[in-house]
Amino acid sequence: MIALTLAEVAELTGGTLSGATAPVTGAVTLDSRSLAPGDLFVAVAGERVDGHDFLPAAAAAGAAGALCARPDPALACVVVDDVVAALGRLAAGVHTRLAAGGLVTLGITGSSGKTSTKDLLGQVLAAAGPTVSPPGSYNNDIGLPLTVLSADEGTRFLVLEMGARGLGHIARLCRVARPQIGVVLNVGSAHLGEFGSPEVIAQAKGELVEALPDDGTAVLNADDPRVIGMAPRTRARVLRTGRGQDADVRAAEVTLDGSARARFTLVAAGEEHPVALQVVGEHQVANALSAAGAALAAGMAPAAVAAALSAAGPRSRWRMEVTRRADGVTVVNDAYNANPESMRAALAALAGLPATRRVAVLGGMAELGADADAEHRRLGVDAVAAGVDVVVAVGPDAVGIAEAAVTAGLRAGEGSMHVPDRAAAHQLLAEELRPGDVVLVKASRSYGLELLAADLLDGEAGA
Repeated sequence: MIALTLAEVAELTGGTLSGATAPVTGAVTLDSRSLAPGDLFVAVAGERVDGHDFLPAAAAAGAAGALCARPDPALACVVVDDVVAALGRLAAGVHTRLAAGGLVTLGITGSSGKTSTKDLLGQVLAAAGPTVSPPGSYNNDIGLPLTVLSADEGTRFLVLEMGARGLGHIARLCRVARPQIGVVLNVGSAHLGEFGSPEVIAQAKGELVEALPDDGTAVLNADDPRVIGMAPRTRARVLRTGRGQDADVRAAEVTLDGSARARFTLVAAGEEHPVALQVVGEHQVANALSAAGAALAAGMAPAAVAAALSAAGPRSRWRMEVTRRADGVTVVNDAYNANPESMRAALAALAGLPATRRVAVLGGMAELGADADAEHRRLGVDAVAAGVDVVVAVGPDAVGIAEAAVTAGLRAGEGSMHVPDRAAAHQLLAEELRPGDVVLVKASRSYGLELLAADLLDGEAGA
């Protein structure tokens, strides 16, 4: 973060300073365990842990101060009524200063693929200048301000991931840090139970393009009708990405190598350049095109974009992590999150991997509302259509997956099985897996199947 005094932090947040005015010369963090001298500790009261309980630890670690709702005599504090809202105001103030100095801010949203695209774009832009891109999925009212506050005067590009669980959420994030370039990937079924319909999801995602300045650029996926339909909602320039001939940035001659990594020709600005992605799955082509469009809008040349895309690797955990065990079993951990669209993309990626048998270990998809049962049953059919040999459905919400897979042609108890929990899944797979199998593990984040993927690798990768 740029250097600020605690008095300046109080001014930007509207808080009251309690204690000495000290300079904040380090990072802004919610984790008292990672504090270093000069850092600013943000005491957020969560459902399980209250950051205010760690104010003495922050003082002992040498923190410059804390942003909090209740002061502690051991530490200089900026006291506010709402810590999360104040964190947003602090980030907004810092972003205004950095933007005045020439910082280019890029925002990314979509129902799926945000983090993968953010990771690609961050690496591409880093080839052109100092870039800040968030770790993991820092895409909410806490994560986005923390990302902004990790930038400083030397940062040229700031990449922000923007999530939403309702109308107005992305608009609020854009008020913290208004992007010059906005990327919309897709409109799918993620959080359908909260939004109510795909049309409302599209309305929410389109808040990003509405926030763009007139001289900005909206990078829209032309292969998604609801996304390209957002074009009239902005006065910014529209850059269309996709596989169709009318796209401004498109992929031609798409193929997959033996590891299900896509190869294609990037066609943009009258030029053609080869791209060889290092990430797994054909669905990554759309993500790469969106990243390419954003990088081109930020001023990079097509050749440089293609080269940087080809060098970019996976960064965030539990997203198509492919690990081959010593016994010849390959585990694909894509268990960070799931919705119907990302499930189908993962199944397609599984189909592209060489295997003796393809095993799909699938848990529930959360927040689908009234469509949940139908979507889980459709997933069982989709798995069989994708060529999956064995379906293991995990947990009570996944019963329909196993039942539908049987209806679609797999044999109950052999090709399609349901187990109650992660422990039962691990026991089953320990008995069933054999060399040459490729195992996909995927579910919504709340089901914790990334732990199952870890179980499958723990003590067995070297066996």
